[in-house]
Amino acid sequence: MIAKSSISFSILILLISTHADAATFTIRNNCPITLWAAAFPGGGRRLDLGETWSVNVPASTSGRIWARTGCSFDGSGRGRCQTGDCNGLLQCQGYGVPPITLAVFALNQVNALDFFDISLVDGFNVPIEFNPENSTTCTRSLGRAFMTDQYCCRNSSAGTCGPTSYSRFFKERCPDAYSYPQDDQTSIFTCPGGASSYSVVWAAAIPGGGRRLDLGQAWAINVPDGTTRGRIWARTGCSFDGSGRGRCQTGDCNGLLQCQGNGVPPNTLAGFALNQFNDLDFYYLSLVDGFNVPIEFNPENSTTCTRAIRCVADINGQCATELRAPGGCNHPCAVYMTDRSCCINSSAGSCGPTSYSRFFKERCPDAYSYVLDDQTSTFTCPGGASSYSVVFCP
Repeated sequence: MIAKSSISFSILILLISTHADAATFTIRNNCPITLWAAAFPGGGRRLDLGETWSVNVPASTSGRIWARTGCSFDGSGRGRCQTGDCNGLLQCQGYGVPPITLAVFALNQVNALDFFDISLVDGFNVPIEFNPENSTTCTRSLGRAFMTDQYCCRNSSAGTCGPTSYSRFFKERCPDAYSYPQDDQTSIFTCPGGASSYSVVWAAAIPGGGRRLDLGQAWAINVPDGTTRGRIWARTGCSFDGSGRGRCQTGDCNGLLQCQGNGVPPNTLAGFALNQFNDLDFYYLSLVDGFNVPIEFNPENSTTCTRAIRCVADINGQCATELRAPGGCNHPCAVYMTDRSCCINSSAGSCGPTSYSRFFKERCPDAYSYVLDDQTSTFTCPGGASSYSVVFCP
C-alpha cells in the first residue's frame, strides 16, 4: 500500500498512510493564485499560495482530487467556481464540472495495491503533481517525469531548444498553439486596438444600484437633475446568491448586487455631474481607480453635445507587473498610496503626471490618468443631454 501521497496544484498532493486501513492526502497549492481544492470524498478548502490541506481517506476508497479556480462563496459555503464547480458548494459532495485536471486514486485494492493516476479525461485547468511518500516500494511521482531541460527549455536561449516528438504531437493537432516554451514564431498573435472578451458583466451605478448584463443587454437608469459625483462601472467575475449578496473579482461594492457605494479598484469609471453651473453637464472617464474593461461614454439626443469619449486600449494585457491585479490593472495610487501617485494634499500644478499615469494617458487620452488631470479629461455638455449611453467593451 502507498505510504504517503501528495498532490500539488502547481497543486501538490502527498499520500500518507497512517495505518493499514487509511491514508492521508496532503494537498498543497504552489500556484501563484488562490485555488479552492476539492476532494471526493473529503469536501473542499480554500488554499492560498503555499497553504496545505490534509484529507483522511479510509481503506478501499476510490476517489478524486482537483483544483477549482475563480470561486466566490458566501458565509454559508454556497457560490460558484469558474472551473471545477461542484453544484455551487464549497464542501463538494460530488464530482466537479469540467474542465479540471484530476488526481484519481483507489486504495487497498486487489493484491493490496493502491492505484493512482492523473487524468485529463475531464480536461485541464491547473498543473498537478501526485506523489506517493514514505514508501520504499512506491516512489513514482506523477507530473514531473519529463521536467527536464529538453522538454521545458530551462536554461536555454532562443534557438537552442527545439521541438520534440511530444511537442510535435500537440503542434500537428493544434498548429495555432504553443507546443513548447520557445515556440513563439507560429504561436503569438496580436490584436490591434485590443479586443472585447467579456460576455457577462455586472453593471454598477451610483446612484442606480446594479444589474447583470449578458452580451448585448442594456439597463436604463433615471438620474435626477443636479446629481453630482455620479459614476458607472462594470464588475467582472461576480457570483451572487438569491438575496443579492456575493463577491466580484473587480469592481466589487461591499458584496452587494445593488451597489450603495463605490466599487473596489481596479475598475474603469464613467463619471458625471448633471445640470451644474451655467446649465452644464460634466462627463468624463477615469482610470484613477485603475482599469478592468474597455468603455465608451456618449451624450445622446443633443444638438450641442456630440463628443463621445472612449477608452478601448488593451491596458490589462500591457499592464506593468507591479500594477497587475486579477481581472484588471491597478492605478499606482492603489498600490503605493503615496502623495506622488495619489496627489494627496496637492494643489493644481503641484502634482503632475508620472511614468505610470503617462502609460494610461497614452493609451486612453480621453480619460483621467491621475487625480488632477482635468485639463484634457473633463468634457462638458451645454444645456445637457436628454440621455447618455455607457457601453462596456464597445
